[in-house]
Amino acid sequence: MTGSVHAPTRCAIVPPYLLVRLARLDDPRFAAAAEAARQSLLRDSPLRTHREVAHPPHRPDVRGGGPARVPGRIDRSVSDAAGLERLPGRLVRSEGHPPVPDVTVQEAWDGLGSTHDLFWSRFQRDSVDGRGLSLDATVHYGRNYDNAFWDGERMVFGDGDGQVFNRFTASLTVIGHELTHGVTQFTANLTYQGQSGAVNESMSDVFGSLVEQHARGQSTAEAGWLIGEGLFTDQVQGVALRSMKAPGTAYNDDLLGRDPQPDSMAGYVETEDDNGGVHLNSGIPNRAFYLVAEALGGNAWEAPGQIWYDTLTSGTLGNSVTFAAFARATARAAVKRYGIGSEEHRAVVAGWTTVGLGSGLAAGLGTGRPGGTTRPEAQRPEQQRPGQQRPE
Repeated sequence: MTGSVHAPTRCAIVPPYLLVRLARLDDPRFAAAAEAARQSLLRDSPLRTHREVAHPPHRPDVRGGGPARVPGRIDRSVSDAAGLERLPGRLVRSEGHPPVPDVTVQEAWDGLGSTHDLFWSRFQRDSVDGRGLSLDATVHYGRNYDNAFWDGERMVFGDGDGQVFNRFTASLTVIGHELTHGVTQFTANLTYQGQSGAVNESMSDVFGSLVEQHARGQSTAEAGWLIGEGLFTDQVQGVALRSMKAPGTAYNDDLLGRDPQPDSMAGYVETEDDNGGVHLNSGIPNRAFYLVAEALGGNAWEAPGQIWYDTLTSGTLGNSVTFAAFARATARAAVKRYGIGSEEHRAVVAGWTTVGLGSGLAAGLGTGRPGGTTRPEAQRPEQQRPGQQRPE
C-alpha cells in the first residue's frame, strides 16, 4: 500500500545500459565521451540503491508573524555545483530574485515552474508532496556528467559530455520526469525494481511529457511524445532517449546501438540489469498511455492524465505492483470518474489490450454508461475530440 515507510531511490534519466555501451567505445574520436560515460556510471552506481533515510520532511513556514503560506504558490531554488559533486552547491537563484545570465539556471528554473503549474492547475496538487514542498535543483553537477536525477529531495543536472550528450536542462521532459519521481515517492512509493520500477519510470515519462505538452499548449496530435528530446548532439542519430508513441524507435546509431524498448508484452525483456529492466519495459505502459490519449484526442493532460493521476494517488497500488495490476487500477479509476462503458473507460481497456495487458479489463463494457451517471462538467475536454533484443 502507499505510504512513506520505504526510503526513496535516486532515479536517473539515462539508462545504465546506454552509458555502458558508450563506456565501451573504442574509437579515438569519442574518447572523451567514453570516459565521461565511465565516470558517470561510477557516480550513478550508488544512486541506484535505496538510501537508508525517511522521506524528506515537509519544510514548515518559518516567516514568523508573516502571512500564512498560500496554497499553490511555488517556492523554488537553483544552486550551482560548479563542476563538483557536492550538494546542494552555491545558491544562485530563489523566489523573488531576478534571472541570472546562465542559461542552464534559467532552464532549470523554468522547468521547475512548468512542472509545478501542471500539477497545481490540472490536478490541484501543491508541489510534489502535495503540501507545498520547495522545488530545489542543482546544476553543473560533476564534470561532463551524463545524467540528471531526483535524489529524494532535489533535482540534479549534469552538463553532458558535449560529444554525445548536451546539457540535461535542455529538455523540459527531463525536468518533469524527474520531479514526477518525487510525486510517486510521496504517493504510491513504487519499488524501483522489476515491473513496479518500470511503472515508476513510466509514470515519470507520462507526466514529463504532459508537463511539456501543457507548457507548449500542444494537443495529443501535436505533441512529439519524446522523452529527452534535445539531449543528443548532432553527432548522434537519435531524436530522444525514449518515444512513448513508438517505443524502440528513439535512436538507431553506431555509437548508441538501437533503442531496445519493447512496445508490448510480446517483447518484454527479462533481465537483472537496469534494476530488472525499469527503463526498458517502461515502454509497454508508456505506449498504453499514448494509445489512450490518441483514442480520446484533445489534450492528454485532461482525461488520460486525470485517470493516471487518480491511479497514482488512489492509495490502492501496492509498492510492488505488476503491470497487470496497474492496468486494472487505471480501468477502475476510469470507471470511478467517468462511468462504466464510458468513452474513457473503453479507451483505457483498448490501450492495455493493444500492448497485451487487456485480460479481465472488458467487464461491463457492454452496459454503457449507467443510468443517471454523467461526466463531471469540470472534467470535460476543452477541445472537440476529433520481438526485442537485450541491450548490449
